Amino acid sequence: MDLQSSKVTPEQKVDLCKTYFYLGFLFLPFVWGINAVWFYREGFKKPAFEGQKTIKKLVVMSFIGASIWTVGLVTWVVVFTLNRAQWGATADYMSFNIPIGQP
Repeated sequence: MDLQSSKVTPEQKVDLCKTYFYLGFLFLPFVWGINAVWFYREGFKKPAFEGQKTIKKLVVMSFIGASIWTVGLVTWVVVFTLNRAQWGATADYMSFNIPIGQP
């Protein structure tokens, strides 16, 4: 769907933005990132239209959700990488690839 097309109504834009926002709750935080980027212009750069306030709210919440997930994921990767050797077998069970050699 081309959001710039005159055939797309503001109501369809709001519905698509809501759909992407709710999909993000299914542990798909990258959808929140896409939602925040894709609808940013519609919510903040375009002249006012019906439903723009809803899009703004969903874009901001999508950005916050994607940011929280990103920070959490990066934190987990750093903690796991730094402590994998100390955690022994438990960390090996969590690893997809088990490095060979000295930690």
